[in-house]
Amino acid sequence: MLNQTKKLAISNARLIDPKSGMDMHGDLLIEDGLIASFGDNLFAEGLNPDIENIDANGMILAPGLIDMRVVTGEPGAEHKETLASAGLAAAAGGVTSMVVMPQTNPVIDDISLVDFINRRARETSPVNVYAAGALTKNLACKDMTELGLMSEAGALLFSNGDAPISDASLMRRIMAYSSAFNALLAHRAIDPNLSTNTVAHESDFSARLGLASAPAASERIMAERDIALVELTGARYLMDLISSADTLPALRRAKAKGLDVSASVSINHLALNELDIGDYRTFAKLDPPLRGEEDRLALLKAVNDGTIDVIVSAHDPRPAGDKRRPFAEAGFGAVGLEMLLPAGLTLVADGQLDMTAFLKAVTSTPAEMLGLPQGVLERGAPADLVLIDPQKPWMCDEGNLLSRSRNTPFDGRLMQGAIITTICAGKIVFDNRNA
Repeated sequence: MLNQTKKLAISNARLIDPKSGMDMHGDLLIEDGLIASFGDNLFAEGLNPDIENIDANGMILAPGLIDMRVVTGEPGAEHKETLASAGLAAAAGGVTSMVVMPQTNPVIDDISLVDFINRRARETSPVNVYAAGALTKNLACKDMTELGLMSEAGALLFSNGDAPISDASLMRRIMAYSSAFNALLAHRAIDPNLSTNTVAHESDFSARLGLASAPAASERIMAERDIALVELTGARYLMDLISSADTLPALRRAKAKGLDVSASVSINHLALNELDIGDYRTFAKLDPPLRGEEDRLALLKAVNDGTIDVIVSAHDPRPAGDKRRPFAEAGFGAVGLEMLLPAGLTLVADGQLDMTAFLKAVTSTPAEMLGLPQGVLERGAPADLVLIDPQKPWMCDEGNLLSRSRNTPFDGRLMQGAIITTICAGKIVFDNRNA
């Protein structure tokens, strides 16, 4: 049941605001869906008994997560995931805002589909949902879409989904046009000539398994091309789902030049490596593929030092029929909305990921890139919050996930860090306090 009170108090919390670096013990008051005030001993004189109070017992209260890469099945493949089921999964994972990728059926490549996503989400989802518009019509990599009109209709970024645009001339035109209204372009760095019909990372391990594999150079080659085009056009560019250590030098050089280049990485590629495929575990068949341990460690370091800007769930629901097939024939992807925060907290507990860097990459940085007021603990900001118990251990059981599809490579793994309560626009949308 959603909390419908106009005021909500959260007392005795560890308040963390990644944007300002604030980390303090205190209280927070929500009024009319906004953060009204916060501070140490805010409720020292007592609370009005009519105001609902959540005693945090010293747990972390942080901005709700903003997930910049979520695939759903609606419209067109609702058996995989609807906006409603994705919203419930997001709330359970502490995600209060998510961007839906354009690879739906039909593709989100005109204003009517942007309007549909925005309207449908308001009707069915307990969290904020925003549409990403397609870069090319039907994601076919041939004709540019009306990026400007979709931006006016509310599309927050533009992507070609998992289909890389290999035509450099077309990509240049897209970048040049988008720079006129400062649109954010997210593009997969993949050279299709090196990656088509492959299912794994090129290595001794995949060779032993007999799997068709793609070299990490596929990512680096396309990344270098896209960065050169950014330098030519002045576009805002997000390198979508970086997965290889080999790509990081190009990213660092672009940032050093002052280009508006950023990068995202999936939580899967920070927490797992190619060995998690094990004996052909299709739940670990991802795109981009899981790479070597040296890549994973390099990506973690790049998040910690700010080279990689954003961490995403890469939520991509696949029904059992897509996954329970021979590895080469199984579908790519994993659900991630419920695993993004716990997997990150587990890496923090293991000392591999800095807490502030992690939270910044899933809250304030995505908010700044998308132009959203969320992602911060500030007076007057939307009260989109998550209460976290960073010490609570639990076992991931895919049968308990709220996503309509439950394909996760974390099934059976011990996690440390649990979502206790999620609040969106001042309303409790997930509550696990009595579990």
